[in-house]
Amino acid sequence: MKIKKGDKVKITAGRDKGKQGVVEKVYVKANKLIITGANLYKRHIKKNDKLPQGGIVDIPRPIDVSKISLICPKCTKLVKIGYKIEKNKKFRICKKCQSKI
Repeated sequence: MKIKKGDKVKITAGRDKGKQGVVEKVYVKANKLIITGANLYKRHIKKNDKLPQGGIVDIPRPIDVSKISLICPKCTKLVKIGYKIEKNKKFRICKKCQSKI
């Protein structure tokens, strides 16, 4: 998967289209990831030790990788990711400005 934890991304499809956020967690086998403040769903929770009052809680759900696009930290545009190998190390690069990500 080309997108990793900590990358800044923008959602390009779905009900949260246009929102930006940072990747919190990546599920490689399922090809999904969780983004802060995006794809939130409400969940009704009973009283327990963590939530003594119970109530309705917002829970982030995973979103498919095909519905997001990476934002380059240097040129701040939506970009595709390429790879470059230098001295036996593999780097991700921005396809527009050729800078390391």
